[in-house]
Formats: sequence, structure tokens, C-alpha cells
Amino acid sequence: MGAETTVAAVLRVEAAEKSYGPRKALKGVSLAVGRGEFVALLGPNGAGKSTLFQLLTGLFNADRGRVEVCGCDIRRDAITALAGIGVVFQQATLDLDLSVEANLRFHARLHGMAGRDATARIAEALAQLGLAERAGDKVRELSGGNRRKVELARALLHRPRVLLMDEATVGLDPASRRQLLDQVLALREDGVGVLWATHLVDEAEAADRVIVLHQGKILAEGTPAALVAQAGTGTLAEAFLAMTGGAEAVVRGSD
Repeated sequence: MGAETTVAAVLRVEAAEKSYGPRKALKGVSLAVGRGEFVALLGPNGAGKSTLFQLLTGLFNADRGRVEVCGCDIRRDAITALAGIGVVFQQATLDLDLSVEANLRFHARLHGMAGRDATARIAEALAQLGLAERAGDKVRELSGGNRRKVELARALLHRPRVLLMDEATVGLDPASRRQLLDQVLALREDGVGVLWATHLVDEAEAADRVIVLHQGKILAEGTPAALVAQAGTGTLAEAFLAMTGGAEAVVRGSD
């Protein structure tokens, strides 16, 4: 494994491999995310980020290797392991014709929450994200940024130890991207471990650690400053380009 977190790992991947026919999408990927740590998984499109997230969320099993959530093997006890994970996928998964509150109540029921407990958690989550007054609105009436906030609220309702963010800012304007990133960064204070997958270098600059993934392999891992020093460049964007041989990267989202 590359550079490891020095705090207790809430998510651990060991030598994960995944192939689709002759194409090897992941080639022995190992990583760890510590409690209260924000880790950016930085890679261009096609690097293997989505495949890795499919393994982490139980959509597919790794051909080889191991995935653990809070010490629980996802292959041996998927229900317990997945209960410790919250996820915001790249593709929106809200029901546009239901209200914000109805979307959250449906998720709460899936996790065994009902009655006053669900009501309190939903109210708390929406208040924290500035959406308390939008609880009764249909999701289709919300802006893209607010829809993402609802998905974040939903991912956190069951109080997971690990939050997975899969290219969650795609399609958002710069202000909404920054706001969502800041809200997720603040979760470190609650001890939530975050794995934030992105192809946007400026988002990775805010991370405690950056893991550079390219063509299914981890090329480098460390703090943003350490990766810049290792590459002998002036910026993280330049370091990323040097490590990946000029692979397509986006320094900042479009204005």
C-alpha cells in the first residue's frame, strides 16, 4: 500500500482487482481513509474511479482483493459494511416528483428509521444545509446545487462512518461546487471519513491526502504539498500532469 493514514481506518481497500472481459479496470488498488479524514481520489475520465466506487458500494465484487468498512469485510457481511457508508453518486438518484422530505423519508425507512427519529434527523440535516424551507418542495423545483445538497443530506441521514462522493460536483456552477465541497470538508469535525472522487484538480487541493489514480493503478499518494514536491513542480495540476504523462485533467471547473 502507498502512504497510509496514521489514524484508524474507517475504509480500507487491499489489492483490489476488477476486469471487464479482457480489460483490467483496477490493477491491485490499495488505499485507506481514516476517521475524520478527507481523501481526494484524483484521476482523469477512465482512470478506474467509477469501478472502484462500484466495489465500495457493493454493486460488484472485486475479482481479487478485499474491501473493509470499519473492519467489516464487504464480501462476507455486506449488510453491516454498507450500513456504515453514505454515498452521493455522479448520476442524480432523487425522485423528482416527490418532495424533498418524501425523498429523505424513503431513505430513512430503508435504514430502519421512522417516526420522531426520522423526523428529527431530516429536520437537522436540512437545517444544516440551509434547506429547511424547501422541505415541502418537489425536487424538480430545486436548482442543481440544492439537489446535490438533498443527496448529501440523504447520504448522511443514517450517520455513516464513511462518505463516498463520486464526481458529485459535475454540472454545478463554480459557487455551488465550492459550497458543496466546503460542506463536505466540514464533516471531518464529526469524524466522518470522506473519499472524494474527482477529475478537478482544484477540488483535490483541499484534501488531507490525494491519491492519483491512472489507468487502474495508483501512481502516487500524499498531501497536496508532498505530491508537488515529489514531482518537482510548482502546482498540483502540474504534478498531476507529470505523473500521468499529460493525461487530460481539469484544473478548475468551467465558469
